[in-house]
Order: sequence, then structure tokens, then C-alpha cells
Amino acid sequence: MNPKVSLVPVDGVAVTALVDNLVDIFMPDEGPAERRALSSAFEARRRAGTLVGRQAPEQLVAEHGFSVLVEVTAGKRRHCLLFDAGVSPDGLIENMKRLDVDPRSVEAVVMSHGHFDHTTGLDGFIRAVGRPNLPVLLHPHFWHRRRIRLPGREPWELPSTSKRALEGAGFQIVEERSPSFLLDESVLVTGEIDRTTAFERGFPIQDSYRDGAWTPDPLVLDDQGVVVNVAGRGLLVITGCGHSGIINTIQHAQKLTGVERVYAVIGGFHLNGPLFEPQIPEVIKQIEVIDPEILVPAHCTGWRAVHALARRFPDKVIPSSVGTVFRL
Repeated sequence: MNPKVSLVPVDGVAVTALVDNLVDIFMPDEGPAERRALSSAFEARRRAGTLVGRQAPEQLVAEHGFSVLVEVTAGKRRHCLLFDAGVSPDGLIENMKRLDVDPRSVEAVVMSHGHFDHTTGLDGFIRAVGRPNLPVLLHPHFWHRRRIRLPGREPWELPSTSKRALEGAGFQIVEERSPSFLLDESVLVTGEIDRTTAFERGFPIQDSYRDGAWTPDPLVLDDQGVVVNVAGRGLLVITGCGHSGIINTIQHAQKLTGVERVYAVIGGFHLNGPLFEPQIPEVIKQIEVIDPEILVPAHCTGWRAVHALARRFPDKVIPSSVGTVFRL
């Protein structure tokens, strides 16, 4: 077990969904979730030759990827980091533009893991800010070439991120396996997550290319999350895909900080598809024990898992939608 770390409590956190699999302009405010005003979805315009007047609303874009802006407030200090960057070169930066989020306000970038649906938006981010000169925190395995083995098909190699490109853009690459702090020790990056549950199996169909050959890589050891201790409320745990297992991730955050109370969990729970759906009942059982106040299952959680969680925890689950700000 890792030694406990001292995570400085903060007065509040705002988590803005910049990239996610779903956008719903009719979704109402709910608890800490502030949705984008419906009127604002129709203000910006773009050319559309098939419409009378040749203009269409410039709306937010959903895509199979994930990115959130995390803003922490402690006293008079306010800090801002970007966690993941989405799957397309322009989705992240276009949504930031439409949400009036200044990319230059970002003080650090954290990559949950190396899969391209969490990293590709760095391309547009770089073009928007020029030479970022920002720290990018990631696990050393982030750079590994990976492929997915699907039954009856040829293995598919995933696009991977170029270290040379990120360094050439001006990012300060920080490779770390262990937990690390950001922003006046108000944000904890988990580093490599302990795998302790028997039912969370990582990503069994993944291989990595190492030492000149493809070898099984089910653990996705670069998978990490960020943790914030909200004063008087408990831990906020944010995951990208949660390849480590959502329960492993939460329990790891509790062990690292020594804080048992979990306030909110936001991000991908990776319970989608036939390979992972059998884990849903056990995940629900463990969440009952952990008893967080707020659950925001996003990205790769999967519709069956979202429905099961919402049925069991109707007062805890809040649906995610691009543009939502969760004020915690």
C-alpha cells in the first residue's frame, strides 16, 4: 500500500464536461449540475446551404471521448487543469470556444491514459494556445503502442501519441508512476492504481508492442485519475475510462488520502459491452458500501450500466452532457 498523502482541502470545485459521448440541449439543471442555457445553443451560427437563410445553430459536439476542465477554489486562489482531451483534433477546442472557456486559463494537463479517445484533442489545444509551456502529467506506459484483439477480426492497432510532437509543441512532459500533486497540493494525480478487486479485470483484449513483439497488456497500468478533497464533503474522484476498475480507483484514492468519505465520482466506469457488463452487479454492490453522494457515469460507462446505476441510486446519479458544469 502507498503511504498516505496530505491532500489540501479546497472550498469548491467546478468540473466542466468539455468532451463526452452525449450532448442533450434540453437536459435541465439538477443538483450541482448546471446545464448550458437552451437559448445559448441557438445563438452562434454557421453556414448551412440547405436552410432558409443559410444559417444553422453552432452547437456543442459530442464524440466518443472524454475531457473535463477542473477548477478548484481555495480561499482567494483559483486553479484550473485539463483532464484528458477527447478523440478528435478539434472537438475539445471547438467546445471550449462555444462554452467561452479560455484555453489559456489551463495551468496543467493530466492524461488519464494513452488511448487516443482521450489524447487527440491536444492537437487543437496546441493550435489554440501556441507553445503551451505547460506540464503534462502521464504514466510512462502512456507512449506504448497498443492493439485490440476482437474475435473473428484482425487485431486493430490504436493510434498512439507522439512524444516528439508534444515536446516540440512546448509541453513539459512529466512521467510518473507514483502519486503526485498539482496546483498548491489541492489536486492529487493517483499515479498507478492498485488492483485489489477480484471482478475488475482491466482490458483483457489489449496487447502492447514491447521488445519487438506484441504481448498481452490487460492491466493498462497507465490508467490514472485525479482526486480533490472538498472541505466538509469528502473526495471527488475523476476517472477517464476507469480501466483500473472504478472500485479499485475509488478505494485507491481513499487509501492514498486516508479520507474515507467519498463525495462524488465523475467519469468513465468502463462497464460497456458484453466483456464488462457482467461486472455491473458487483460494482453496484460495492458502490452501496462506499456510498458517495453523487455519481456521474460518463463516456465508456455503457448504457446498461448507466440504467442499472440510475435504477439503484436514483438520488445519486446525475446524467452527463457536454457543456454541463458540476459545481461541487
